[in-house]
Amino acid sequence: MPLSFKLLAVASAVAFSAAAFAADPIKIGVDGPFTGGSSSMGVSMRDGVRLATEEINKAGGVLGRPIQLIERDDAAKNERGVQIAQEFVNKEKVTAVVGYINTGVALASQRFLQDAKIPVMNNVATGSVVTHQFEKDPDNYVFRNAAHDSIQAPMIVQEAVVRRGYKKVAILADSTNYGQLGREDLEKALKSKGITPVAVEKFNIKDVDMTPQLLKAKEAGAEAILTYGIGPELAQIANGMTKLGWKVPMVGSWTLSMANFIDNAGPGGEGASMPQTFIQEPTTPKRKQFIDNYLKTFKPKNNRMDSPVSAAQGYDSIYLLAAAIKQAGSTDGPKIKEALENLKAPVEGVVTTYNAPFSKDDHDAITANIPVFGVVKGSRVVFANAADQKDAATVRVKDSAANAALMK
Repeated sequence: MPLSFKLLAVASAVAFSAAAFAADPIKIGVDGPFTGGSSSMGVSMRDGVRLATEEINKAGGVLGRPIQLIERDDAAKNERGVQIAQEFVNKEKVTAVVGYINTGVALASQRFLQDAKIPVMNNVATGSVVTHQFEKDPDNYVFRNAAHDSIQAPMIVQEAVVRRGYKKVAILADSTNYGQLGREDLEKALKSKGITPVAVEKFNIKDVDMTPQLLKAKEAGAEAILTYGIGPELAQIANGMTKLGWKVPMVGSWTLSMANFIDNAGPGGEGASMPQTFIQEPTTPKRKQFIDNYLKTFKPKNNRMDSPVSAAQGYDSIYLLAAAIKQAGSTDGPKIKEALENLKAPVEGVVTTYNAPFSKDDHDAITANIPVFGVVKGSRVVFANAADQKDAATVRVKDSAANAALMK
């Protein structure tokens, strides 16, 4: 065959292969708040997902097919999340869904994906009930790689009551499902230590004056404020204390690490501490690569991710799904679910190395030994404890016994 014909044949084969690769993508829905008060979490999650997807596609995709992200902004609204879930099922025909930042949106939306037998990988929403919503069904299609509130609340209490010795604590929680379910978990964890909060106060999304709630906590003699809310309102708590000239420690859920808390609270936010599955420090080669690639690709202000936890968990969620699809050899929902429950090969992530992270009865990948405490210092979140900083190069892996031990 003449050289020109050989070259033409090769070029045609390459073009055909590229066309076939592009024509048959694996669609994965990405749902999160990319606008509004929760957006620092949502955008960071989405960018982590994009980064992982780009890496996987550059390496040949999954089953020889590229991943195609179908991104939708739920604006942290339950009704919008429901519409998106229906669109994912009926119009986009997605293989799986990642995301859900807000517990309320997750709980409102997941039913449609559960009914359609489409796996959901919650990579940020932490409400304890999220992965148990359908546990009475024969098969549960909801998974998670975030630290749920049944882990975080006892950690918060352990830090405030046991390690720091505060006996008079107040709880300030927002009125959403996230805030109120978290408050319940906090009260349960406090009760296990023989502590009753001196004040339990609620606030709404977009509230800008926390003076009434803070005055009740102050008058009750609170030595610390335990929080469950998101960045903008948490900043108003810190600003309210500054306004009152009353400063006590804020110890709360992981959302105290959000950029719109740190930036809006300014000096008043310094010292706030919270559980973290990931702190933006290059403590392992994998984490360094992730941080470097993220900063290079998305160029965040001051080289600080708006929500490092969301970015890292978003990144890991795609690798977990890709591993399950590869193992299943299929994009069929039931087969992916079964593969997730029986992953045979470890998945090296940024948060942890996922070695058999799920089972039929356990759809939460993160256990209590994995998160560490972070603290706001110099407008960034750093390790709160020297021991955690020293051991940060050691990857903490799932230990199911750790959850029970935390509650003792």
